[in-house]
Amino acid sequence: MATEQYHEPANELSEETRTFARMITSVIEEAEAINWYEQRISVEKDAVAKAIMQNAQHEEFKHFGMNLEFLLRKKPVWRDMMKLILFSEGDIVERGEEAED
Repeated sequence: MATEQYHEPANELSEETRTFARMITSVIEEAEAINWYEQRISVEKDAVAKAIMQNAQHEEFKHFGMNLEFLLRKKPVWRDMMKLILFSEGDIVERGEEAED
């Protein structure tokens, strides 16, 4: 039923490509969940409710990271590029430009 993640006929895509699409969708969904929790945490007045939301958001960060790592393992060119950008010092845009070269 869920076909919005595909731009080509699903039956023509390899299993590897369909898995890749699922994981990309999962990264997007985890990022959305992180964003929603960030907004809720920002306005929540009750300390206990806020702590629960922060705990839930922490789980979403973990899921985001696991999904991203899966994708980077499947696409070595992405991993190589990310090594030049992530966890680095200096100007982010400059690092991105360097990674593109």
